[in-house]
Amino acid sequence: MLPGMMTEPTFLILTALAATPQHGYGVVEDVLRISEGRVRLRAGTLYGVLDRLRTDGLIEVDREEIVQSRLRRYYRLTGVGAQALAEETTRLRRNATAAANRLRRSGLLPKEGLA
Repeated sequence: MLPGMMTEPTFLILTALAATPQHGYGVVEDVLRISEGRVRLRAGTLYGVLDRLRTDGLIEVDREEIVQSRLRRYYRLTGVGAQALAEETTRLRRNATAAANRLRRSGLLPKEGLA
């Protein structure tokens, strides 16, 4: 499991794979959708993260197929990966709640501004 906090690309890749096994291009497109266009993964970044996540046991290869003479590898989240994603989600939610509460108390954020 990953120690400490995850990078945003790692978090978004795991989030994409939580829905269904996907190949690299599918992950790139899903991360773009999940992040509402803020995060655009480059191939080098994606495959570096995927390799590290496989080594850490957070994802695994679901299947491989040949499409137009090229290997397409699909990845899926493991149980360990789902647990790591859930823990990171909880950590981020707690941090966001603490920040919103402090902003409200300081008067910098209206009470109805954030959850």
